[in-house]
Amino acid sequence: MKKLVVLGLLISSYMLQAQSNPDLLKHYEAFYKEMKTQGDIEGIINAMTHLNVLSPSVARKDTLAYIYMSDGKYTQALNTIGYERLVDDSDIAIQVKALSLKSLKEPELAIPQFEEMFKRNPNALIAYELAELNLQTQKLAEADKNIAYGLANAKDDMKKAYYETQTPYEVSLKTAFMYLNALSVYNKDKKANIDAAVDILDAALKASPNFNLINLTKNELLRQKQVMQAQAAQPKN
Repeated sequence: MKKLVVLGLLISSYMLQAQSNPDLLKHYEAFYKEMKTQGDIEGIINAMTHLNVLSPSVARKDTLAYIYMSDGKYTQALNTIGYERLVDDSDIAIQVKALSLKSLKEPELAIPQFEEMFKRNPNALIAYELAELNLQTQKLAEADKNIAYGLANAKDDMKKAYYETQTPYEVSLKTAFMYLNALSVYNKDKKANIDAAVDILDAALKASPNFNLINLTKNELLRQKQVMQAQAAQPKN
C-alpha cells in the first residue's frame, strides 16, 4: 500500500511538472524579453539559465555563454560551454571560447579557437589576434604567416584599438601589423635585431603618429641597446 502511495505521488508530481513546464517556459521567455528591454544583464542571465534548464538546447547554452562573455564573466562562459575545440561548435561558441581564453591569459588554448574562426571566416582582424597570440607563445614562424596575411589584406578603413593610456585610441590595422612585425623581428634575435626592429617602428609611427605603444616599445629597445653598448665598452679583466 505504501509503495502504491509513493508511486502515485511520483506520477502526480511528474504530471504536474509536465503541465507546468509550458507555463514556466512562457514565463521565462517573457521575463527574458523584458530583461533585454531593460538592459538588465543579471536578469537576462537568470532568465536564460532557467530556459536552458527547462528546455535545454545548444543554441540556448551558446547564447548564455555569449552573455557571460559580453559581461566580462569569462570563467562562467567557459564553464557553460567548455573550452575544447569541437568541429561542430557554432560560430558563437568558437568566438566565446577564443575571446574568453584570451582574456583569461590562456594563449595556448585560445590559439586553436582563433584558428577555427580564421578557417571559417578568414580576415585581417582574426589574423591580428592570431599573430599576437603566436608572438606571446614564441611561435614566430606562425606569427609571421599571420602578419604577412594581415599586411596584405588589411583595408585602409580597418582600425585597431589600444588601451595602455588613460584614453583609448585607434590606429590603422595595417600599422598595427607593422608593430607586430617589429616585435617578431626583435624576438628572432634580441641583440642583433634591435636596429631593424626600430626601423620598422619608425615607419609605423610615420603612418600613425598617435601610436603611443610604438614610442614605449621603441624607447625600451633603445634602452636595451644602450645597456649592451655600455657592457661591451667595459674593460675585460
